[in-house]
This record gives sequence, structure tokens and C-alpha cells, in this order.
Amino acid sequence: MSNQPPSIKILVVIPTYNNRATLRDVVQRALESNPDVLVVNDGSTDGGPESIEGLEVHRVDHPQNLGKGAAILSAVHWAWDRGFTHIVTVDADGQHDPSEVSKFAERIRANPTAIVIGVRDMNSHSVPASSRFGRGFSNFWLKIACGAGTPDSQSGFRAYPVDIVRQIQCGTRRYDFEIEVLVRSVWAGASLDKVDISVRYDDQTKLDSRFAPWRDNARISLLYTRLVGRNLLPWPHKIVIEDETAGADRLSLKRPRHSLRILLTESTSPREITLASMLGILLGTLPFIACHSLVIVFCATRLKLNRLVALNISHLCAPPFVPALAVMVGYYVRNGRFLNEFSVQTLGREIHHRFVDYLVGSFVVAPVLAIIVGGIVLPLALAYRKLRPRRGADTHG
Repeated sequence: MSNQPPSIKILVVIPTYNNRATLRDVVQRALESNPDVLVVNDGSTDGGPESIEGLEVHRVDHPQNLGKGAAILSAVHWAWDRGFTHIVTVDADGQHDPSEVSKFAERIRANPTAIVIGVRDMNSHSVPASSRFGRGFSNFWLKIACGAGTPDSQSGFRAYPVDIVRQIQCGTRRYDFEIEVLVRSVWAGASLDKVDISVRYDDQTKLDSRFAPWRDNARISLLYTRLVGRNLLPWPHKIVIEDETAGADRLSLKRPRHSLRILLTESTSPREITLASMLGILLGTLPFIACHSLVIVFCATRLKLNRLVALNISHLCAPPFVPALAVMVGYYVRNGRFLNEFSVQTLGREIHHRFVDYLVGSFVVAPVLAIIVGGIVLPLALAYRKLRPRRGADTHG
């Protein structure tokens, strides 16, 4: 598809399920900010959709509750059939201020192929602690799953490019859809953008919110597990946006000089250095015999982490210490006691047993070592970043 749509046409979408107390007010304020508003009634049973009668809005009705993701997809297809280029989703529970749709319009015009996410100000005491935790947890795993980051991956106030989202195959249909569509959009070549928004949490919005923290966070955790696993498979992702710079940062055996230049010029943040270090230790400890380097480069590339850091730190896992530790731990797991004799002669006679110990132990040792190394590398990387400009200033002074 083209990176520059011929014109921008925005549809405000309000998915609703039993939001009678707040729906009409949200719709009225949305109409003040944008002339085209679509309400997707996701099987409401409280008479909420009837409360907006008389307002000049479009409406789609689901006969039963199918989930927020299903409501957004219905809106995407409805918008595509009528020539809209973007939808901006606004929650119906009153948390969002529809007047801020104009902020999204500005970012859409500047970057029409990006998903624009409204970043909520969650410093207020009224914001539930579970929401703060959920956002931080989700932000971390979003970065792992697709290499792209955003300060608020769980915000429902968003702008979606219609032509991109309609081509992405998502398997989820409830709140977890809002995570999956971000990951798969990035895989497809889209970018993530952001705008700062306000948010309102009070007794009414908490009552009207359909997000169940335990149930929906469990769904999101399972979704991230699947997405990270899929990202590590060697099959290519479906690309929706073709860019002339696509492939410029990809390693290829057909272009060894180009690939080497990428490896030698990588730069990264302290957090990314930490994640790359943890990845290198994790994969360097696991039994990828004779192909550790290939696996590390591939996984670091997919996760958009620094490949040089991951490769270099994985050398700490070379024999003899880490494999011997894995054998000792594996023997203990299998037998309930530690190996009494650990020598070349013993290993030679019992190599088939020790190999099984190594396989078992490596899966125990790998994550533990990765966490320990991450705990060491992060403060060192943060300290180095603080000292680096000071040293530069001393040199020039």
C-alpha cells in the first residue's frame, strides 16, 4: 500500500457494552470533535444504545457480546466500505475525553501509516494500582514481542489506519485484541506513535469498565507467550507496508559486508543492553550445540536487540564452568542428590547419562543466570550512561 493516503478521513468509533450511564454524554462530546461517529453496540442488554436515539450517529449492532476486539474489527470493515482512512476508538465508560480526538488527527496527518496511542497520565491517586502494574507489564512484553515500544500499550484511546488493520489476521476478539493488533501491525511494517491524553477514573468509570484485571491480564499473558514464540519462529511475517528502506537493517548471507556493518554500528539503550545480555546468557546456556551463534543472532534480530552484545556475553557460557554447572543441576533434578564424582574419566564412561543431565540442567540454569546477569548489567549500563557525557565534557574542557 502507499505510505501517503490521498486524503485523510477519520471516523470516531465508540464500542459499547452496557454503558447506559455514560454513553450518551460520550457520543455527544465525540460529535463536537468529529462529524462522523460510529457506535458499535456489542450486545448491550441495559438499553444503552437506545439512550443515543436522536443523535446523528452511525450504529452497528452485534446480536450478542463478542468482545471489544470484535467491535473494533466490525468498525474497521464498516469504515473501509465507506471510504474512511482511519478510525479513532474512544471508550464508552467516560474515561476518555473525546475532545482530544483533534490531537490524534494531527498525528495521523503527520504519520498516516502509524497506530497512534493515547498515553494516559496515570500519576493521579485515583488511578488503580492494578492499572499501573498492568500497563508496565504489558509495555515490557510488547517490546519483547515485536521490538517496538510505547508508554501505554493498554490504552483504548487510539487511531488505527483502516487499510492496515483490515489486512492483519488476529486470533483474539476481546481486550487482548488491542495488544495483538499492535504486535502484528509492527510485524507488518507499521510504526507506533503516541499523543498525551487525560484520563478520568472515578466510581462511575470503574463501575462501567468491563476490564476484569485477573481474567483479562491472564489472557494478555497467554497472548504474549504465543506472540513471542511466533516471533522466534524462522517463518517471515506478513508485510503490509512496503517501504523503500525495508531490509536496510536486516542481516543477510548474500550481503556479508552490509551485515557486518550493521553489527558493528549497533547502538542501544541501557534497558536494551540488559535484555540483549539476558538473551545471550539464556541462549548460550541452552543446548543449541554447535549453533549457539546462529540462534543468538537470529533471536536478537527478531527481538530487535543488540546482536553484538548478545553474542559477546554468550561467550561466558562456554565450557567448562556453565556446562558443568548445568550437569550438576541436572543430576540433582533427576536423582535428588548432587554428583559425588565429577571428572573427565567419569564423564567419559557416563557421557550418555551426563548429556541428559546437561539437557535438563541447562533449562534450569539458563533463566536463573539470565536474571542474575540482567541484575548486574542494568545498573552498570545506567551508571555508564550517566558518566559518559560527563567524561566527554571533561575532555573538551
